[in-house]
Amino acid sequence: MIGLGSVAWPPAPIKTERLVLRESETRDRPAFIELLASPEVHTYLGGPRPRDELEREMPGVPERWPGSFVVDLDGAMIGQVLLRRATEHRRPAAAGKADLGYLFLPLAWGFGYATEACAAALDWFDGVLPGEPVVLTTQTANIGSMRLAAKLGFTEVERFHAWDAEQWLGLRSPVMSSD
Repeated sequence: MIGLGSVAWPPAPIKTERLVLRESETRDRPAFIELLASPEVHTYLGGPRPRDELEREMPGVPERWPGSFVVDLDGAMIGQVLLRRATEHRRPAAAGKADLGYLFLPLAWGFGYATEACAAALDWFDGVLPGEPVVLTTQTANIGSMRLAAKLGFTEVERFHAWDAEQWLGLRSPVMSSD
């Protein structure tokens, strides 16, 4: 996966009704470690990374690259939204398209934050790369992620088996400008 090409980064913070999507900062490091070490967060993602490894290897300002948004609620990181180019995706239908990913701390589950944050990131994406489709992959067993994909307008392209589980690949058709 690589960045989004010629898109200027970082954008100005994106504000929603309750959240701010912004570039990562030093103060986010403990939340990133918690996010990546959480067994709950990584139930459908192959398992968490060891906390001691993350403590040792994570830079002072983590995940600072184009397409990586920190999701901030009242000044604290609660999750991450990712938009990357799927250059080496396992499925031909996804190759080269922008890929949406998201991780949220368990304390933020069930409040609609993922929907709000992902919708804002997709609106931003439509503004900087109009007409581009976006893909999303999740395990079919991840009911919450499947619901989120539907709310965001992703439709099934295919199901496939990878990482010892059935996967779902969805596509969000490009939003065309009405000029």
